[in-house]
Amino acid sequence: MTAPRTPGFSLCITATDGHARTGVLATPHGPVPLPTFMPVGTQGTVKTLTPAEVASTGARVVLGNTYHLWQRPGPEAVSALGGLHGFSRWPHAMLTDSGGFQAFSLGAGLGGRPSHGRPQQGSLVRPSEDGFTFRSHVDGEKRHLSPEEAVRVQGLIGADIQMQLDVCPPGGSDPRTVEEAVARTTRWAKRALAAPRPTRQALFGIVQGGTDARLRKAHAEELAALDPSFDGLALGGFSVGEPIDKMYETLEEVAHTLDPERPRYLMGVGTPKDLLVAIGHGVDMFDCALPTRNARNGQAFTRNGRIVIKQAAYKADPLPLDPDCACAACKDGYSRAYLRHLYLAGEILVLRLLSLHNLHFYGEVVAAAREAIALGRYAEMSRAWAARMGAVLA
Repeated sequence: MTAPRTPGFSLCITATDGHARTGVLATPHGPVPLPTFMPVGTQGTVKTLTPAEVASTGARVVLGNTYHLWQRPGPEAVSALGGLHGFSRWPHAMLTDSGGFQAFSLGAGLGGRPSHGRPQQGSLVRPSEDGFTFRSHVDGEKRHLSPEEAVRVQGLIGADIQMQLDVCPPGGSDPRTVEEAVARTTRWAKRALAAPRPTRQALFGIVQGGTDARLRKAHAEELAALDPSFDGLALGGFSVGEPIDKMYETLEEVAHTLDPERPRYLMGVGTPKDLLVAIGHGVDMFDCALPTRNARNGQAFTRNGRIVIKQAAYKADPLPLDPDCACAACKDGYSRAYLRHLYLAGEILVLRLLSLHNLHFYGEVVAAAREAIALGRYAEMSRAWAARMGAVLA
C-alpha cells in the first residue's frame, strides 16, 4: 500500500495484468475500487438521477463542475450547506475539476479555437500567465480564475479530490502552442501546490502534451517530481479534436509510465471502447458526460452495441434494452417498445431509465475489467466485450 500524501488517502494495487491494474483508492468518504468510472454531476447532480440511483450503478465517485458551481450558487453557499457532499446528499467520494476546461470551451465556442495566450475575436475568455479572465455566462460579471483561486473555490466546494488549473490546447495545435501549454501548466501546478487547501482534500496534477508522447512523458516526470507533491496524476487534453487513433497511440506509450504509486486519471474520456483500451494501458479513473448525455438523446449502450430508441425497429419490440443487464430499467422489464413510446411522447421517465441503464452499463464494464485483471485475463475479456459491442481492439 502506498503511503498517503494527503491524510485519508492511500492507493493499494492488488493485481496487475500487463499494464492493466486493479486495486482500491481509499478516500475520506470510503473506498473506490479501481478501475472506476465517475459519472459527471455538472451542477451538483447527475442529470435526472438521485444519489441512490447513481450509487446503484456501482459508481463511488461523482464529479462536480467547479466553473458552474462557482457561477451558481457560489462556493460560499455550497460550503455553508455542508460542502458538495451535504448539499447534494452524495455519501461517497467526489472530485471537482478546476474550471479551466470550461474557460477553454467558452473560448472555442464563442470565438473559434482559442490559441494559447492569444484570445480569439468574440471570445469571452482572456488567458494570461495569471489565469483566465472571462465574463460569466450566468450574469455577465467579470471574473478571474487563477491557480490559487481554483484551489480556493474547490476547497470551499469541499470534494475529496480537486484538480489543478491547467492549460488545455485544442487538438491539432502546433508544437509551440502545445509546449507553451505544458510549461504554463507546470508553473500553475507549483502555484496550486503552494496554495492553502483543506487538510483532507487531495490535489491531482494534470499532464498535458497533446499527442506528443515524448512531451507527455517529460511533463509527467516533471509533475511527479514536484515537492510538495500531487496525490494523483491525470492525463488531460485528450478528446479535444485529435484523431481517436492518435489518442490511443499516445495512451499506449504514456499511460503506463505515469508514477505507479499514484492514481492515474484519464479526463473526459469516453466511449466503452475508450475505457477498455485505456485500462489496458494502465489507466485507473475515468469521467465522461457521454453515457448520460447520450441517454437524454435517446441512445442506450448495450453489450451488443448501441440502441437508438426512437428508431421504428423498436416499435413493437418486447425485449428490455439489454437482457443481460441488471439495472432497474432492464431487470424490471421495461420494453424497448415502451421506452420508444415514452421518448417520442417526450416523457421524462425515459430519460431517467436510459441514464440509469447507461451508467449501469459503464459500471459493469469497469467491474468486469477489475475481475478480469485479478484473474490475469484482461486481454481476453476486453477483446470479447469489444467484439460484442461491434468494436475492434488492436
